[in-house]
Amino acid sequence: MGEAMARSWRRRTAAQGGAALDRYAYAFLAGGRQRVVESAVVALTEQGVLSLRAARLRATGEVRAGHAVEEAVMAACPRSRRVQEVIDRVGCSQPVDDIARRLVRLGLLSRRRQRVTRRGRRLLVAAVAEGGLPAYVLEGPATLPTGPVRHGLLAAHPIPDGLGRALRSMGRALDDRHDAPAGDTGVGGSSGGSGWGGGSGGGGD
Repeated sequence: MGEAMARSWRRRTAAQGGAALDRYAYAFLAGGRQRVVESAVVALTEQGVLSLRAARLRATGEVRAGHAVEEAVMAACPRSRRVQEVIDRVGCSQPVDDIARRLVRLGLLSRRRQRVTRRGRRLLVAAVAEGGLPAYVLEGPATLPTGPVRHGLLAAHPIPDGLGRALRSMGRALDDRHDAPAGDTGVGGSSGGSGWGGGSGGGGD
């Protein structure tokens, strides 16, 4: 956002919460540690110093006067590295820990489980209403335009347990069908069958 809007945002936040929050603090409140790293990745790709292709990140320049989280992302991928590896590494780094501690001190995050408090939720509602932050900070990478950055970040989101089991089961069934001898296309050696092998694997969470 522009500098004038940023100043206005900091003043409003200070009046409400006693301290100014930057976009990465709001990202933590909106989507936890993963959202913080994702937001840094988007910001760095927009600056042209980070490349995301085929779900892999690679530093292509140097970040100047960047946020500590951005510097941690750049340091995590001097060479090509998978998006999920960078998210995992930076998500538990000192800069993200510092954000969490500050949010706890401000009463916006619970101390034990680091969940957003009622006060934190009110601040997020106000942020959405004001519209001064990039949509990807508050709502995630699904708000990005179609392209490699959106695709790469969405691919790094964990699949729900039930769905993950079902997909793995289907994958094994497909492998079994592919490896079966000619003429044995079904379950139990019956030609022409339509069996999927090991079943759905469970769809409940």
